[in-house]
Amino acid sequence: MAKLKDNCHVLLVTFPSQGQINPSLQFAKRLIKLGVNVTFSTSLSALNCISNNLPSVEGLTLAPFSDGYDNGYPNVGKSLDEYREFYASFIALGSEFVSEIFTDRAKEGRPFSRIIYTAVLSWVGIVARRLNAPATLLWIQPATLLDIYYYYFTSYKEAFKNCPDEDKSLEIPGLPFFVGTREIPSFLLSSNGLMDWLIQTIKEHIELINSESNEIVLVNTFDALEFEALRAIKNVNMVGIGPLIPSAFLDGNPSDTSYGGDLRQCSKDYMEWLNSKPNASVVYVAFGSYTELPKQMMEEIAQGLLQSERPFLWVVNGENTMENLSCKEELEKQGKIVSWCSQVEVLQHPSLGCFLTHCGWNSTLESLVSGIPVVACPLWTDQGCNSKLIQDVWKTGVRVNVNEDGFVEGAEFKRCIEIVMADGKEGEELRKNAKKWRDSAKDTIQEDGSSNVNLKAYVDEVLNSHA
Repeated sequence: MAKLKDNCHVLLVTFPSQGQINPSLQFAKRLIKLGVNVTFSTSLSALNCISNNLPSVEGLTLAPFSDGYDNGYPNVGKSLDEYREFYASFIALGSEFVSEIFTDRAKEGRPFSRIIYTAVLSWVGIVARRLNAPATLLWIQPATLLDIYYYYFTSYKEAFKNCPDEDKSLEIPGLPFFVGTREIPSFLLSSNGLMDWLIQTIKEHIELINSESNEIVLVNTFDALEFEALRAIKNVNMVGIGPLIPSAFLDGNPSDTSYGGDLRQCSKDYMEWLNSKPNASVVYVAFGSYTELPKQMMEEIAQGLLQSERPFLWVVNGENTMENLSCKEELEKQGKIVSWCSQVEVLQHPSLGCFLTHCGWNSTLESLVSGIPVVACPLWTDQGCNSKLIQDVWKTGVRVNVNEDGFVEGAEFKRCIEIVMADGKEGEELRKNAKKWRDSAKDTIQEDGSSNVNLKAYVDEVLNSHA
């Protein structure tokens, strides 16, 4: 670890969701290792949930801000008006906080070198511009998705909207596949008003990075994984510095085995259960931190797991329930159902043979680093794009197909699980590719690996040069 530099200190602001807090904390650890002090900021309501689990790292300072919902916001997302009220409060109070902490530190003679902010926090970039403060976007999703957003808002918007059929697709410069409706984030094509805030903030991100020549955007990916996508926007310098996961699962560092930002308490005994299973035998099922699966989908997943006759570990978060499933007793005999777990540890376990996932970007990277092939069941946002990369570009998994009524049947889940886990040629190729990308991901954070070199260059040429 490099010696911490008193005159090199960044303010890192992240959205208060599990999917953003985890990679942001890992990014902070990487910067600190290179001698950069980090003040980590997100909403107080989120930090209150994880205060007992946060990493204690020299050089890391916590600076939470009120979003107006410090005791939690259980009803947010249940109605359009409630979410609008929350997001307006979040932006107003967050903007005031970022402005005050930046100017106060400057007055005290210990200014921040730079503000770094994550996706959907375009308002931080706007505040930074108003303060004439140097700022960098940390894009915690794939470079491919930023390319899609960029071309949607700069030149392809009408073409995207006039491409309703799945057999129609658009060629986007630099991307390794044609983009159809299954790869375009669904809220861009049909928003019910609930996602208008997201459309607006992505548009603002594009306007911010497009207003500067050769603007640097740090991306949670690595060169070999998205080589073309990182170079697809000519006037933007996208820099791969990922994968941002605990280093124990990349270089074996025993002191960094978790993100340290879990918003929920882990269940117990699942590792012991995994220890009791044969190598590569278990299907791991998880759909992210916030996904509320419809009862019909829960039923079809359950039927697919039972038909596969394979042991499974299924994470069913608090928004879902097993109580009304027709096959609850059979499920509990065949597999283990938990409310939360350490996903990176589970994916590294030798008993794992398959990951049935929604294809969120963190889950996608964690499966790649672990060398685990995937059954892809995307639901919304970036997940269709990610599943396209998984199936057609990296060839580490298969995507489930929906029936004529628009849902996935249990037999389809079983079919895809069998492709991934059986001894056939297709499954063998998927497992081989998964291990290839695992090795590539580990290489990229070695001393001379691309992501390590890229982040060092950013610290030396951007952060230290302005310190």
